[in-house]
Amino acid sequence: MSIRHSTRPAAAALALAAALISGCGPSGEQADSSSWTQPLTEWGEPDLRGMWPIGHLTGTPLQRPAELGERRYLTDEEVAAREGQYAGIQGAYKQEIDTNKMGMGHWVEWGQANRLTSLIVDPPNGQLPALTAEGERRRALMRSGWMTDIPFDHWTDFDNWDRCITRGLPASMLPAYYNNGIEIIQSPGYVVIRLEMIHEVRVIPTDGRTAPDAAAKAWFGYSVGRWEGSTLVVETTNFNAEGSSTNIHTSGSPPFNNTPISTEYKLTERFTPTGPDALTYQATVDDPVIWTKPWTVELPWRRDESYQVFEYACHEDNSMVRNYIVTSRAERAQKGRN
Repeated sequence: MSIRHSTRPAAAALALAAALISGCGPSGEQADSSSWTQPLTEWGEPDLRGMWPIGHLTGTPLQRPAELGERRYLTDEEVAAREGQYAGIQGAYKQEIDTNKMGMGHWVEWGQANRLTSLIVDPPNGQLPALTAEGERRRALMRSGWMTDIPFDHWTDFDNWDRCITRGLPASMLPAYYNNGIEIIQSPGYVVIRLEMIHEVRVIPTDGRTAPDAAAKAWFGYSVGRWEGSTLVVETTNFNAEGSSTNIHTSGSPPFNNTPISTEYKLTERFTPTGPDALTYQATVDDPVIWTKPWTVELPWRRDESYQVFEYACHEDNSMVRNYIVTSRAERAQKGRN
């Protein structure tokens, strides 16, 4: 029940990287995985089951600040500065208690300081690559409730997250302002990923089947998985081209960061265990219609069995779309009278 010898060096390197990212030293508990072996399920597959919330990463920007160049990790001084910044932001919660006025502090998960300069690791500068001309055209047509410079008149003025459909992929696997719970469940021949946001569930077969016919389309596409040593590799195709690949990721992102997808979109994900309660998640976006080249994100996940997923009751008494339209029309009518 041990990990294959050929994968040990890679696992050790990933464990060390995870320790550096989280701020632990080489002698810290997270990095001490030399005697750890990957446990297997009762039917012999690598066991990834558990709760893997990613709320600790919400303050890490999707894209790296340009002045950091190709640096993937912050210095001690930069980490200290980020900790100070987070402390100031998290003070909003106390202020709301003191003033008896609820605001963003109560429902936003501000994350924890870490050494990551960005979630994007490729391109090496940590920046999203340029969109193609067609990608730019399609993005210009996108609308969202997070936009402030458009009128709201129809449900088409709202994105899929506004309408409680999906955040898309890999956006749903990346940190957001809240509801960052992720649970992995396994059974023979299947891996199931349960997401707290919009209560979505990804059912991924690992029994050797291939993707369905190209005519079959879905918001989340169709995923097929395979095991490479202890790493779960998931390839997802057959998207309906109505979703997004990026969305509002973190507190360090701009307020509107949606990008479209095409029917040629392919997402490749890798789930690599690096220690008893550590896993590296990597996702590569490849959509030649939208992007000039592929790009990759990488996140250190931590298992936390104390995390509790609550019901995401998005549509019950949800009047957001209606209220936006009514208010937008009233504001424009008022301006017309003045």
